[in-house]
Amino acid sequence: MTLIKSISGIRGTIGGVPGENLTPLDAVKFAAAYGTWLKTNSQSRTLKVVIGRDARLSGEMIQNLVVATLTGLGIDVLDLGLSTTPTVEIAVPMEKADGGIILTASHNPKQWNALKLLNAQGEFLNAAEGAKILELAEQEKFEFTEVDQLGKVSLNNQYIDIHIQEVLELPLVDADKIRAAKFKVVVDGVNSSGGIAIPKLLKALDVEVIELYCDPTGHFPHNPEPLKEHLGDICELVKKEKADFGIVVDPDVDRLAFISDDGEMFGEEYTLVACADYVLSKTPGNTVSNLSSTRALSDITQKHGGKYQAAAVGEVNVVAKMKETNAIIGGEGNGGIIYPASHYGRDALVGTALFLMLLTEKGGSVSSLRASYPAYFMSKNKIQLTPDLNVDDLLKKMEAHYAQEQVSTIDGVKIDFKDSWVHLRKSNTEPIIRIYTEAKSQEKADALAERLIDEMKTYAGLD
Repeated sequence: MTLIKSISGIRGTIGGVPGENLTPLDAVKFAAAYGTWLKTNSQSRTLKVVIGRDARLSGEMIQNLVVATLTGLGIDVLDLGLSTTPTVEIAVPMEKADGGIILTASHNPKQWNALKLLNAQGEFLNAAEGAKILELAEQEKFEFTEVDQLGKVSLNNQYIDIHIQEVLELPLVDADKIRAAKFKVVVDGVNSSGGIAIPKLLKALDVEVIELYCDPTGHFPHNPEPLKEHLGDICELVKKEKADFGIVVDPDVDRLAFISDDGEMFGEEYTLVACADYVLSKTPGNTVSNLSSTRALSDITQKHGGKYQAAAVGEVNVVAKMKETNAIIGGEGNGGIIYPASHYGRDALVGTALFLMLLTEKGGSVSSLRASYPAYFMSKNKIQLTPDLNVDDLLKKMEAHYAQEQVSTIDGVKIDFKDSWVHLRKSNTEPIIRIYTEAKSQEKADALAERLIDEMKTYAGLD
């Protein structure tokens, strides 16, 4: 059982001992810290926070605790109920709210949940803001309001529809063109809120939808991280149904992966590459992704005359770099599309619409589209942390070992070789070290990963 406190929020497994797991006490304490921080940093006499959740089993319980805590602080709450991360992100500025909380543990299994915190722009808090909330939670510096000043709760379960309409009205989305193409698509909603949102969007575009695991029960039918080894069912169904392609999202719908018409993974790394290809073809400009993302985005950006830059891993870091470089599209290689014309947040609904537009313009099959992009192959691995493992010391040893190569320490250690790279970093969301590699073939990427893992285990004395 685990509780992870970081600047991006609090995430943990349900049940167990307070302070070691995500218990009701931890949820209340962290929500109180966030509400206290809002009150300290706002000039408004009446504050409002938007809250939404994915379909995981603990969601309603955690939501009730968080809502009651905020109203106890005198803060009004707009409850979106079952929602998506990007839907809450767009709702915050639309409602002129002071912040937002998304109750989701993203790609983590069903025993996990989390509180992800937003500012008044509907964007994730920066490092300094997150650190202050952690400090408030640790010190328990809360003062709850008297009975006459309790906050009020209002409900709005229409925001997924509002979000879809916002996507359809984007200048680069031509709904009539998509409708004319008569696509047939299989959707795996991993029995969470994506099973509501993605089919609704597709049906609004006259796409024939074959639903797989789209009942939002919170009982995930497979590991909810949209990786190849978890997606055998949709790969088979795409072929069986002779669909144009398949769509897979994670439980909170901020990650997007495609299955090609031949039942093979399009590659979640290439979700951003494809969407950027379409956007750059219409509005040339700059792009940003994180250090663990494929080089293919850089290649596509240069092809369209733009400039690519890398940011540290984490949505808030990518967004900051996008604003700094005036990027017109960016995101993360895990299938996260950030399109500022909509909002500064990873959004699978926006990504789906942009991908459909790309297909209407390119023609041909999804598998042929994938073959047209630069061929890079990635290996994603991890080492479980132990209490006595000094991660910082281990990464310094790896940096020194490869000092003759091009090394970046913006976020962990990234080593660039001529035709490949490796990125080593401690996860912000799980007790692991992530090892990402990319090369010109899967065999080379896997071999590079195995070599680095062996070297790290040797340095750490784990052999």
